[in-house]
Amino acid sequence: MNDNEPLPQHAIPSAYHSAAPLTHVHLTWIEKKIEHWLRFGRRAEEKILDRRRSIASFTPNNIFAFVRWASNDYGTIISRMDIVRAVEPGARFQTLPFVRPGGEILLRVDSWPKVERVLQAIDAIEALKIDPADVAPEYWRHLQNRVAAGHQPRAYTREQHAAWLKRRNVSP
Repeated sequence: MNDNEPLPQHAIPSAYHSAAPLTHVHLTWIEKKIEHWLRFGRRAEEKILDRRRSIASFTPNNIFAFVRWASNDYGTIISRMDIVRAVEPGARFQTLPFVRPGGEILLRVDSWPKVERVLQAIDAIEALKIDPADVAPEYWRHLQNRVAAGHQPRAYTREQHAAWLKRRNVSP
């Protein structure tokens, strides 16, 4: 087989055969050991694998927040949150553990204090009765940059959201 030939169908995992191109997020919940969960996002599909594992799937352009936390006998070993936009087939994307094939990462923070600041920002957006999955992608980038620099991020506003919705409706 040369580089220009497509992979045979049997070489592609069956979980990725779908009528719609989906981004799959593998979730795990083992209390106080490994907790991979979604804070927000509109799932197109969900497959329960067992009582601790599932796969949530998203259609292109849907935005979701993926939180990963793990610990061992000595305490927390990872606290991470990624806000990701599912991409169209053929579009460029970034790889991310437990997300297949990957997505456009709008925000990535490591360490519980930073994750907590992002969770508080999400709570503030929901207090405005705005679904975080509908928030302007540039706001998530702003939030990441401000949190990474240790600065106070600007709050997301209804006016900013209304402008984003208008822009989104006229953009190709």
